[in-house]
Amino acid sequence: MSKMKKMEEITFYRNKRGDKVWRVDRVDEIGGIEVSFDKKKIYNLWTDYPSKFSAEEIEIIKKEMPYWVDFFKSREEE
Repeated sequence: MSKMKKMEEITFYRNKRGDKVWRVDRVDEIGGIEVSFDKKKIYNLWTDYPSKFSAEEIEIIKKEMPYWVDFFKSREEE
């Protein structure tokens, strides 16, 4: 019996022209908040912010996604 590979459809988009953050949409996922800076490495804001982000990436997120920075503020103070 062969194993079938689950295919994912991923769409990258930016909210504004000139933004450095790519938002990530997955057809098979609801409620995820994922971003990328290069369309290769994808971060999940729920599990990766800020511990897996570089200092430069955190500064970009602060500028382009202030709502989520405020939402996760307590994580930066840990």
